Order: sequence, then C-alpha cells, then structure tokens
Amino acid sequence: MSNPDDADATRLASEALRRGDPTGWFEQLYAEAAAGSAIVPWDAAAPNPLLVEWVSRRPPAHADQRALVIGCGLGRDAEYIAAQGFRTTAFDISETALATARARFPESTVDYVVADLRSPPEPWVGAFDLVVEAITVQSMPLSVRDQAIVQVSSLVAPGGTLLVISGIRAEGEDVDGPPWPLTRSEIDAFATNGLKPALVEELPRPDKPNAFRWRAEFQRH
Repeated sequence: MSNPDDADATRLASEALRRGDPTGWFEQLYAEAAAGSAIVPWDAAAPNPLLVEWVSRRPPAHADQRALVIGCGLGRDAEYIAAQGFRTTAFDISETALATARARFPESTVDYVVADLRSPPEPWVGAFDLVVEAITVQSMPLSVRDQAIVQVSSLVAPGGTLLVISGIRAEGEDVDGPPWPLTRSEIDAFATNGLKPALVEELPRPDKPNAFRWRAEFQRH
C-alpha cells in the first residue's frame, strides 16, 4: 500500500496476521486512532459516493424496511442509509469504532452492534431488505474470504437486495494487503443463498479517476 495514510493499517494487519488473527487489527487501529496515534485510511468525510449514486436511483424506502451495513466503521454509510428511511442496523468488530460513531452522531437512529462477520447473530440470517457491503470483505485476508462472502449473502431477506462495493483485483494477482481487492470470481461468489446477480459494474472511483471499483447488485427472490 503506497498511500502514507495506509501505513498504520498495514503495520497492524501484518502483526495480526503473524499472530494468526486475521481481524484483530481492526480494534487496534481504531483504538490507536482514537488516541491520536494512528490514521484510519477509510475515515471519509462523506458516505461512499458509489453508494450514494446507487441509492439515488432507487425508490424511497418504506418505513418497515430493514437495512444492514456491514463493517460500518465510523458510521458514515450507516447514517446515510438511515437518512433514506431504512430501519438501519450497522455492525463492526471494533468496539472503539462504534463508540466513535455514536459520539460523532449523538442523535443517530442507527442500531450500532459489535459483531463478527464470520459468525453473525443467528436472528440476522435472512432478515434484511437491504444489505450494504462496502470495502469490508476486501479488508479481510484470503484465508477467510470465502467464509465472509457466504455470511454476507446469508443476511439478505427474501425479496431483498445486496449491494457490494469493492476494489478490483485481477484473477491470480498477488496483492500485499490490506486491502485485498476482490476478483470477478469473488464478486460472482456472492450469488449464493438464493441470490442472483442483477448488475455488476466496473466504475471509476470519484476520488481516484484512474482507479476502478466493483459495484454489484444482487437480488434474492
């Protein structure tokens, strides 16, 4: 990772992987950031623009529709989804990340929950009309990638939608992460647990015109 803002994430992820702990570095990163000694590279001032543009083309949410934001971090995307009218749950493995999100958004209606994507709460399975997975799975090493993808897909309710946003990696390409962007075959793997692909796009990143991201939509019928 060449961006200096990524240095803390790279350092902590490398240490955690050496310990055999593929996700333990998230709490360390957020804790150090809260103490002012690290930078969270994805701490953006606005929700993901590829999410915002996608939502802008959809009908307004009904009051009884439930949304889940995966790996919500500091809450920008979750707050945006809640503002669209969804009853929104957002989770992260880091308690510090959620404490920071609650402090930033004291009037929030989002239900922030500490949870691990590798073993989400059983009541969440098949429970959400909209599931948003934006750059979380790509932050998890390949050793847990398949498990994470299956768990994401399991959370979508019948008739619901999964939106996946991720960096792009060529098939067979070695990448020193984090992140470890997704290949096309990994994007296609979200089509499980009754999900069918509706649209898979390769789109330029608004903040980096020479870089591209996947934006993929899946429907469960």
